[in-house]
Amino acid sequence: MMRRINYCEHELIMEIAIQLPDDFARRLQVQWGDLSQRTLEAIAIEAYREEMLTAAEVGKLLGHTSRWQTEQFLYDKQAYLHYNEDDLAHDITTIEQLTDQ
Repeated sequence: MMRRINYCEHELIMEIAIQLPDDFARRLQVQWGDLSQRTLEAIAIEAYREEMLTAAEVGKLLGHTSRWQTEQFLYDKQAYLHYNEDDLAHDITTIEQLTDQ
């Protein structure tokens, strides 16, 4: 499978080919539809989960037209915002500092 992505006019594009036995590919295509798109989405989701891509980059890669489309896509795939207790503590401290001014 080869996929040409029109990511941006000024950026180089890498094409990736994978080999699947025809019977696997047919079954997957029946269930998932466009295997190229599904593969691209899987890469985007995993890269987001591993914090290699931001939500904005996921949206750009997948050709989303709005931030909300990307947020819904990530939510549907259970790829949630990277936010932990340390982030919350930092945000609380920042808010306290801003409200004290």
